[in-house]
Amino acid sequence: MFRLNINAVDYDLDIDPDTPLLWVLRDHLDMTGTKYGCGINQCGACTVQINGKPVRSCQVAAGKILKQRIVTIEGLSVDSSHVVQAAWVEADVPQCGYCQSGQIMAAAALLDRIPDPSDEDIDRAMNNICRCGTYQRIRKGIHLAAAKLAEKAS
Repeated sequence: MFRLNINAVDYDLDIDPDTPLLWVLRDHLDMTGTKYGCGINQCGACTVQINGKPVRSCQVAAGKILKQRIVTIEGLSVDSSHVVQAAWVEADVPQCGYCQSGQIMAAAALLDRIPDPSDEDIDRAMNNICRCGTYQRIRKGIHLAAAKLAEKAS
């Protein structure tokens, strides 16, 4: 038995501590916004934030992240109003949408670190795979979110 803090809620889990966080979220807590893509730490569809950093949940054993702050796409905002989510809709970023929760989680972490990222910053940070190839729209969505954050700050 161990406890994880996910989206600011503590969950007591009676499962094998070696279970990947992805499967804890999807199979045990019914948080299906985090997607299974490749299972080998490559595609990023399963990206969540752990202590504010983007992490691929398919390769993180749940028992190794005790006392960490885990945020999933469901926890980014209760009503999808997070600035990145709003920018994604406004910029019409997704095509099929499968990778988008991971893309959004990585983009939100980037903007927390670098509020006004350059194209190079975005290219370096956004290494999730989009099979539809919407990388230009992803970049546009991040710039739009950055502009909205700057507008709020002024």
